[in-house]
Amino acid sequence: MLKYVNYGVVFQEIPCETTLSINISHCPIHCLGCHSNYLWDDIGTPLDVYSLDDLLKEYGSDITCVCFMGGDIDPETINALAHHVKTEYPNLKVGWYSGYNHRSPWVSPANLDYLKLGPYNMKLGGLKSPTTNQRLYKIDKHGNMEDITSLFWNAK
Repeated sequence: MLKYVNYGVVFQEIPCETTLSINISHCPIHCLGCHSNYLWDDIGTPLDVYSLDDLLKEYGSDITCVCFMGGDIDPETINALAHHVKTEYPNLKVGWYSGYNHRSPWVSPANLDYLKLGPYNMKLGGLKSPTTNQRLYKIDKHGNMEDITSLFWNAK
């Protein structure tokens, strides 16, 4: 079962989107230098369609995107939650920040508009660094992934 620890409306995780960012615990990646290592523990509130609906009822009119920050421990549930958002809230886009280098086969590209891949590498920096190993992709309706990471480098 996925659990979330906190959430917030943010403007930096997905370029040009007002995003409800949901921080998911029990991260299996454990990146050296992780700024959110409290998310390594299996803590928080269960994240299911009901708790997600509660968040979207509260923030849905203020956002354009929902982004699941983590959840690599259970990609099938990420897929189900993303599908729920796409089905029940068709005006919202969906993003997923995964620490793995490749898209999970358990997550359908049809359920995502954005996908961040790659673990944090202290020496290479995060998405804002041109030397980063991490990539943010925009996914079109055909499942094609366009690398839009450079949008972070040009942001003021």
